[in-house]
Amino acid sequence: MDFHISPLIEDYRSRIATFVEREILPLEADPSSYDEHENIAHGALQTTRAKAKAEGLWCLQLKPETGGAGLGRIGMAVCYEAMNRSIFGPVVFNSAAPDDGNMMLLETAGTPEQKERWLQPIVSGDVRSAFAMTEPHPGGGSDPSMIQTRAEKRGDTYVVHGRKWFITGAEEASHFILIARTSDDPRHGLTAFLFHKDQPGWRILRRIPIMGPEEHGGHCEIEFDGLEIPKKNVLLGEGQGLKVTQIRLGPARLTHCMRWLGLSKRCVEIAQAYAAERTGFGQRLADRESIQLMLGDLALKIEIGRLLVMKAAWALDQGSFARKEVSMAKIHVANLLHQAADTGIQINGARGYSKDTVLEWIYRYARQARLVDGADEVHRMVLNRFLTSEGSNFWSWPVTDGGTLATSA
Repeated sequence: MDFHISPLIEDYRSRIATFVEREILPLEADPSSYDEHENIAHGALQTTRAKAKAEGLWCLQLKPETGGAGLGRIGMAVCYEAMNRSIFGPVVFNSAAPDDGNMMLLETAGTPEQKERWLQPIVSGDVRSAFAMTEPHPGGGSDPSMIQTRAEKRGDTYVVHGRKWFITGAEEASHFILIARTSDDPRHGLTAFLFHKDQPGWRILRRIPIMGPEEHGGHCEIEFDGLEIPKKNVLLGEGQGLKVTQIRLGPARLTHCMRWLGLSKRCVEIAQAYAAERTGFGQRLADRESIQLMLGDLALKIEIGRLLVMKAAWALDQGSFARKEVSMAKIHVANLLHQAADTGIQINGARGYSKDTVLEWIYRYARQARLVDGADEVHRMVLNRFLTSEGSNFWSWPVTDGGTLATSA
């Protein structure tokens, strides 16, 4: 297995790292850079985004014809990790959820007309977007087959009734991707729709208060009461909603992991710097075996996470849905992020618990990682399902043979 990256990817990684150090990290230390929900304020965001665009570091995940750099999933793994050395990094480069996943979905599944109407404004940074799938009980969450929001077809128009919640970014989104039920068919009962915030027939009931810092637009509960969506705004065709979720959610889960690795490394960086200068009882913290064991354990787990993410990225680039690989990465990296933030705070002591560093921000943010895009337990169930069906082939290696792929346990 060759883990070398191309000179092109390394060039982007290096430029991103320099940009984060020079332009974004100083914003974290300035209280005026934060909005009321502890994300980067709009003024600072727009200024820094303009600089990122000017340096050719914008939407790198997309194809060149869409306005990106065509890095592929492997290149994204390298670059996203570098972007999220800062808590503000991904959104500056237009690589943050939910816009990131929505753009990649529309690039893959949209018609030329849909890409022009719904994708390009997100690519340019003129609008934000949201993906409306999750519902309150008894509706669908991790199990999309439970979705109850319905879209009734009336001629060339669909009329939507139902509720969604924890819809990330909804309060500031203009473009929405909605998953709703159009029939009771177990495989083809869901359909994906596109709608604009100014269309009547829907409303935000509330911005749900959460434990951690929030993405722009928060996490909202939404009600649909007669929203009309024309047939031309159906994505991939009626009954293809489950396929749409598969196209979007697998890569989106992995991009979370890519970014979380960057945050985990930042926690280690802050802990190392403090341990190197802080002394107690006649000894630097960095010279204490207990501290060395804590940091060494994190270094090991971060590298394991990077390998899991890179294998999943490789599989996605080969055209696989990579369900096993993504689930493994999601479980490991989500728990790693929580441990990294906790360990960073522990080593920094009261300083880590304060707002003098971003450790407490990351710690509050990290708890959602084990829930978003499928809880740990759901992904473990997925892995057990594969283990049960595949047996020893669960651990098989892909084998090349005359240009074709086989597998070997």
